[in-house]
Amino acid sequence: QATTQTNQKIAGETKKTTAPVYETEQLEQKKAEQEKVAAKAAEQKKAQEAQKAEAAKKADADKKAAEQKKLADVAKKKAADEAAKKKAAEDAKKKAAEEAKKKAAAEAAKKKKADDAKKKAAEASQRKAVEDKKAAALAELLSDDVGRQQAIADTVGDEVAGSLDDLIVMLVSQQWRRPPSARNGMSVEVLIEMLPDGTITNASVTRSSGDSPFDNSAVQAVRNVGRIAEMQQLDRATFDRLYRQRRAVFKPEDLGL
Repeated sequence: QATTQTNQKIAGETKKTTAPVYETEQLEQKKAEQEKVAAKAAEQKKAQEAQKAEAAKKADADKKAAEQKKLADVAKKKAADEAAKKKAAEDAKKKAAEEAKKKAAAEAAKKKKADDAKKKAAEASQRKAVEDKKAAALAELLSDDVGRQQAIADTVGDEVAGSLDDLIVMLVSQQWRRPPSARNGMSVEVLIEMLPDGTITNASVTRSSGDSPFDNSAVQAVRNVGRIAEMQQLDRATFDRLYRQRRAVFKPEDLGL
């Protein structure tokens, strides 16, 4: 019993001794846990702040990128507008040039038509004048004496012959192709043979220029005329006298008779 009491006493003393130590350890453990929780909370807060900073940085970068894209789009639109404006101006200028060209062509065609009509009217007037003159002369032939009739006939014949000479010059000039060897000062005499209906039956050189290509070009030009229908205006006697065989002198500078 004494032993038991002693053991109980020892246990009681031990319990009294260890109780404060345990409490201290519990407090320290609790404090350590609180510090650990606080450290974790601080770490989480720090991580959150870092995330917020990263998010803010990314948002700022996105904002700048959006602004740059907006500026690039504005610049691109401006360039497109300038290009469209330039193209419209060029198209308008091109259209105006085409319209001016068409107008000029139309004016030229109109002028040519008027000139052709004027020329045709003048030629018709000239032919009519010749015919009227010939008709008047024929009327006089029917009423005057024989001597006067012959004089009038000779005059009319000479005038008509002069007109026909001009016609021959014009027709031969249209057919003539100037050879490279032709020079001013040359002249070739060609004998033109015709029928009363104006058909040219032959052309030959009667006096050479000394240059065969030029001589041949003159002969060929006469032959290419083919027929001069206006010869039928002449009476047979005048034709036989003046044009059945007609000598013509051709020169490079004017191809004149």
